[in-house]
Amino acid sequence: MDISLMGFDTPFFRNLHHILEATDNGTTNNKSSNAGPTGVYVRDARAMAATPADVKEYPKSYVFIVDMPGLKSGDIKVQIEEDNVLVISGERKREHDQEEKEGVKYVRMERRIGKFMRKFALPENANTEKISAICKDGILTVTVEKLPPPEPKKPKTIQVQVA
Repeated sequence: MDISLMGFDTPFFRNLHHILEATDNGTTNNKSSNAGPTGVYVRDARAMAATPADVKEYPKSYVFIVDMPGLKSGDIKVQIEEDNVLVISGERKREHDQEEKEGVKYVRMERRIGKFMRKFALPENANTEKISAICKDGILTVTVEKLPPPEPKKPKTIQVQVA
């Protein structure tokens, strides 16, 4: 598939497309080849590409909004990694219910299952000690408060003495 015809001809999408094609062709399973990305890298790239997010900046905070339909709070992890990186991850599992035991099979399965992850590099003024995460109606909202701006330094007046 030619991604340039779809309007996605940027370096990011070209690399992502290349990675996804390599995985579909099975080239990443060859451990002796250093030519392609590792399976873990490809899995993480797919998980990140499949987890869209909106980011807003307010005067006193940053807000990250991620759609998480059908997930419970226990299925979602919000963490801060080194170097001020916000990580939102988790796993959406297939529902195992009584119907499967009664011989019911999926005819079509379009809802995404599996792991998801997003990483966001936080600005220097993000207060990693004041983060809240709320999941309501399938929408995860993570709020990261900003640090107060540094006090402007007052000019120091030096007394001039007569010699």
